[in-house]
Amino acid sequence: MKNEISRFPLQRSGFEKFWGLDPDVTFLNHGSFGACPIPVLEAQQRLREQMEREPLRFFGREFEELLDAARSQLAEFIGADASDLVFVPNATTGVNAVLRSLKFTSDDELLTTDHEYNACRNVLDFVANQTGARVVVAKVPFPLDSPEKALAAVMEKVSLKTRLALLDHITSQTGLIFPIQQLVHQLGELGIDTLIDGAHAPGMLPLNLREIGPTYYTGNCHKWLCAPKGAAFLYVRRDRQSQIRPTTISHGANSPRSDRSRFQLEFDWMGTDDPTAYLCVRAAIKFMGSLLEGGWSELMAQNRAMALAARQILCEALGETPPCPDETIGAMAVVPLPDAAPNSGKTPLIPLLQDALFKEFGIEVPVIPWPAAPKQLIRISAQIYNTQAQYEYLAFALAQLLGT
Repeated sequence: MKNEISRFPLQRSGFEKFWGLDPDVTFLNHGSFGACPIPVLEAQQRLREQMEREPLRFFGREFEELLDAARSQLAEFIGADASDLVFVPNATTGVNAVLRSLKFTSDDELLTTDHEYNACRNVLDFVANQTGARVVVAKVPFPLDSPEKALAAVMEKVSLKTRLALLDHITSQTGLIFPIQQLVHQLGELGIDTLIDGAHAPGMLPLNLREIGPTYYTGNCHKWLCAPKGAAFLYVRRDRQSQIRPTTISHGANSPRSDRSRFQLEFDWMGTDDPTAYLCVRAAIKFMGSLLEGGWSELMAQNRAMALAARQILCEALGETPPCPDETIGAMAVVPLPDAAPNSGKTPLIPLLQDALFKEFGIEVPVIPWPAAPKQLIRISAQIYNTQAQYEYLAFALAQLLGT
């Protein structure tokens, strides 16, 4: 086995030097938690030193200006007005803030899909149980022939009672880019508000929230934007901002200030915390945009091309057909795997095949039960530090473990 593995030297991209990732691990899982480049982490450390050198000066005199600068840079990057944005630690917190602020009744239906991220689906169920609202689930077929099938699946579940739709922009389990602008516009024409879970979108896809036009949109900055962990944003359309409160009520609730909106006063200060991840969003946007001559556009295109090539490598190795068209793929892709072997009734946090890939081959990549065990998918991510040889090595490892 060792001689066979030696056929796959850990070929480098040249960009891995900017990350602190373990050189002995083939890391193909950028999508789960992101990975922050060393220069951005260094910028964060400088901010932490500034904060600890004189905490009162930092929080009382410097913080708000730094936060506004980060917000303005992010707003430009995602095509939004800075006054419509607040920072939150992660997209799940953004979904919580919206759903737990709104008032629903037993006459309301809350629409989502069977691809919705589990944590956010749990929020939807929690709110429905608290209010008596009904959760309606659109079953989006997978494999998927076309994005139009996803659009039709959602719209078929709309009724006169549909109050709000919670939709992924890019699905976590299946890596699909939903036709979110068409969904938002068609639902909006029917008077239905949209809460878009864009956890994976910033930095993977070009974003223009003005064109998409959602009522609410939340996205992570620590994934494909490569900011430090704990940086995300919540966009709320201006006519809805007075209704949305943070999950932690703090000083902003009765602030006498009139120089900024109550929306930002409440979200910008929810108590003492380390806000440096938010403040480093500027550094992340600048650094990642500097890696290639064509900036962010070239980076997104290169990552997408790598994900598509990697998917083809795996499909050929496993004898599978790509489960969705190229146009629904960004920098993540999934490939179906043979059914999982029985695991003696255990339900490990990490599936057995995923654990074997890591322990025997040093490959970090998620294996996802879908739609439920024993059915499973493998999901690869493509970031600039990855190489084609790494996906070829994954294909080899899968062949050894699965006997294909």
